[in-house]
Amino acid sequence: MKKYLLASVAGVAAMAVSGAALAEIVIATAGPMTGQYASFGAQMKAGAEQAVADINAAGGINGEMLVLEVGDDACDPKQAVAVANQMVGKNVVFMAGHFCSGSSIPASQVYAEEGIVQITPASTNPKFTDERPGPGTYRICGRDDQQGQVAGTTLAKEFADKNIAVIHDKTAYGKGLADATKAVMNAAGKQETLYEAYTAGEKDYTALVSKLKSEKVDILYVGGYHTEAGLMKRQMVDQGMDTILVSGDALVTDEYWSITGPAGEGTLMTFSPDPRKNEEAAPVVAALEASGRTAEGYALYTYAAIQAWAAATTAAGSPDFDAVIEKLNTGEFNTVLGKVSFNEKGDVTLPGYVWYEWKDGSYGYR
Repeated sequence: MKKYLLASVAGVAAMAVSGAALAEIVIATAGPMTGQYASFGAQMKAGAEQAVADINAAGGINGEMLVLEVGDDACDPKQAVAVANQMVGKNVVFMAGHFCSGSSIPASQVYAEEGIVQITPASTNPKFTDERPGPGTYRICGRDDQQGQVAGTTLAKEFADKNIAVIHDKTAYGKGLADATKAVMNAAGKQETLYEAYTAGEKDYTALVSKLKSEKVDILYVGGYHTEAGLMKRQMVDQGMDTILVSGDALVTDEYWSITGPAGEGTLMTFSPDPRKNEEAAPVVAALEASGRTAEGYALYTYAAIQAWAAATTAAGSPDFDAVIEKLNTGEFNTVLGKVSFNEKGDVTLPGYVWYEWKDGSYGYR
């Protein structure tokens, strides 16, 4: 609030001098704008830029224009905290981020301490809201325990007679998702043949693939990201394996197929119902695609996070932290994802996860 008042005072002073300037509200998005997961950063940036452009074209928020800051955390926890502190210095009042749970969780401490509302469009680890550091911490995506429920149930039911391996990349997201899926699968009576961790960022997974082959693994569940999963799938095919790779929402990027090529055929993944098919999202999807930007994956989730915050801020009459979270806690908001609201933990009330399958270079409903 103090930052906003200072910014407002500065804005009033500037208007007194120029007689023309409009007040501005600074918001941000942050994620892996560089590095091996940069395709997700591009999704977030595209969604945020389009949301800001559309809101400003409609007159801004209570007559004030939005200014967007973009932070690059490369999905690194320490870098995420540094980005969060940079955003504090830029007088940001709202963060639509971060992407990786391992970034969002430590960064949320900074935002909570500084009275900055945070809505992540992509971080699914339950700890983000179960252990939220303050009342201004929200997510507009699902949770790993919801995703694990869908994945674990299906693995136990459809592949009861198959050898299943569960592996993870040791990150908050990857291990959290793998463990949630494994727990549900085990509870349903199916035990994994193999459970272990792998190192993210490597290019050669020959040793892991050879182990999977020796264990006659039919189904490989990967708790991790598309870059490593894609390499594993391609290298399994190279070794003559027809193992089905199964994973979560970190495969919702065309870059997965760029890595696997035809070897990616038949890959299964869980993700929320495709927001691009929502009627409310049609004009946004068209605008993004017309400008050569992506509407896939988490682009529309980032757009929706900004939409929800903007609606709450409009209703509150200002970006004041307490006033905005009161509206977020009690309101229902029209977004490109449909109507959304938040529960007492800060989790969104939206439909859960569904299955997708990669075929002919793209993913669609299974």
